[in-house]
Amino acid sequence: MESRYYTVIIEEEEGAGYHVFCPVLKGCHSQGDTIEEALANIHEAIEAYIESLKAHSEPIPTENILIKPLQVAV
Repeated sequence: MESRYYTVIIEEEEGAGYHVFCPVLKGCHSQGDTIEEALANIHEAIEAYIESLKAHSEPIPTENILIKPLQVAV
């Protein structure tokens, strides 16, 4: 079985918990009370997303994200 790596972004929610999403897989979001839970949940969400793509004979996206800090004066 082939494996791929996908970048996920974790954002702390106001109040409590974390929102996590995968930019390459449009609409693939999840959440969790802890970072570990959020990561486990997005892992499941990505697996389900890819299974849906396969079921519909759609291509599975490959990672194409470059993350680079950008300095901005404030």
